[in-house]
This record gives sequence, structure tokens and C-alpha cells, in this order.
Amino acid sequence: MVWRTLGASNFSLCPNGSIQWIWDVFGECAQDGWDEASVGLGLVSILCFAASTFPQYIKACKTGNMDQALSFWFLLGWIGGDSCNLIGSFLADQLPLQTYTAVYYVLADLVMLTLYFHYKFKNRPSPLSTPINSVLLFILGTVCITPLLSIADPVALPREGFRGRMLLSVEPGNKPFTKKEVIGFVIGSISSVLYLLSRLPQIRTNFLRQSTQGISYSLFALVMLGNTLYGLSVLLKNPEAGQSEGSYLLHHLPWLVGSLGVLLLDTVISVQFLVYRSHTTAAASEREPLLPS
Repeated sequence: MVWRTLGASNFSLCPNGSIQWIWDVFGECAQDGWDEASVGLGLVSILCFAASTFPQYIKACKTGNMDQALSFWFLLGWIGGDSCNLIGSFLADQLPLQTYTAVYYVLADLVMLTLYFHYKFKNRPSPLSTPINSVLLFILGTVCITPLLSIADPVALPREGFRGRMLLSVEPGNKPFTKKEVIGFVIGSISSVLYLLSRLPQIRTNFLRQSTQGISYSLFALVMLGNTLYGLSVLLKNPEAGQSEGSYLLHHLPWLVGSLGVLLLDTVISVQFLVYRSHTTAAASEREPLLPS
């Protein structure tokens, strides 16, 4: 009902919009096929990010060594980046769908963190296991309840567009930044930095172990695909009327740098998968007993 009210009252602000449901649901003015493709790629990138953690859940249950395979700082940086998006979705008054998507990301990260501590304390029992698990359960419940306590304003002004895992994007325009735009830009920049920094501890962990055993490559493959599609969705989007392409790119610079930077670092991790897999295969072949001739 809230989305229908937004669309009905403000669609006149998008006179050249080609599909009204895109405006109703995402607050995005799709003026032509390029804008529609941008929204479509953004949606697919959302699905890639949403599905990326499930292969790691399965891998963790199979191997039972998630506490050794994944760096704690990698998980902490990832959940920090998603938490910035969640906080920003409230501060910048995002659409309900964007808020719920941000909540889902944080929940998925907390499940990953819970599995990490579960196997850490299972493999190395500690008196801190119960308190930590209790805190994680409390945080999970808080994140689930928070969106239900927020009240959406049916006559609110149109909100920001829908953009991949980086849910915050500033409204482009050759004008001074508004308070809302500054919030989105600052939090988006912090989120991008956290995503970038999270990869470095994981690259180091893989290097020290000389192995990627216990890590699902699908986790990084889906994130790489999501970041690629997200970057394309930003580049395909038409600038606002009277705005240069340079100004448009400047307004989206934090998210582009974050996505392309994470994509580059995930490529490094992909190379590690290839190198260490060959090492593991060679070591296994050396341990095989020779058959008598």
C-alpha cells in the first residue's frame, strides 16, 4: 500500500518513466531501455549476493573447520559493511524493500559468524562459548525486530534508487549535497572501505595455510558476479537531465571503487583456489601407495 501511494502521488516527477512499477517498488525513474537494464542487473546482483552465503553454510557443515578456513576479520569486515548499509537505510529513509534487503544481508552475516564460533568452540572448547552464542542470538533477534518497529510514511518524498549490495546511492545532480546525500555518501564510503579491508585478512589466512580447504568457492564466485553486475548497472544508468557523465560517476564513486576493488581482491582469492588446489592434488598423489608391478 505504501509503495502504491508513493507511485501514485509522485510518478509525475518521472514524466519520461517507461515502467511505473519500477518507480512504485524501487523509486527509480526508468526513462529508456538502458535504465531498465540497469534496474534488471541491479536485481540480479541482489540475488547473487543473497545466495552467496548458502554454499558456505553447506561447506561448513561438511568440513567442520570453518573456524580455520575463514578469517574472523574477514567476517567482521563483511558484517561491518552490511551493517553500514542497514544503518544508512534508516538514516537516509530508504524504501521498505531496501531496508528488508539490508536486514537480510546482516542476518546472513550473523549466521555465518554463528557458524564460525560454533565450530571454533566445538574444535577448541572454551568457557566463553555460551556467552558469545547468547550475544549472537540477541543480535539476531534485534535485527529481525528492528524493521518491524519502523513506521513508513505513506506521503514521504521519493527515495533513493535500488543498487545491488551497496544499497545506498546519492541522488545525482549538479547541485550541493543535501543532508540525505551526505549521509548516503559517507556511509557508502565507509561500507566500501570495510568490504575492501575484509578481503586482506582472508588472503593472508589462505597464504599461511597454503590451502583453501573448508571454503566454498561459490561464496566468492557469486559475490564477484554480483559486484560485476552492480558495476554494470551503475554504468548503464542514464545521468539526470543536465548532468554530465563525469558528475554522475563522481556521485557514485565510492560504490564503484568498492565494487571494483572487491572484485579485484576476490580475483586474487580465486587464483589462490587454483594454486592451492593444485598443491593439494599433488600432495595427495604423493601419499598414494605404489602398486606392485
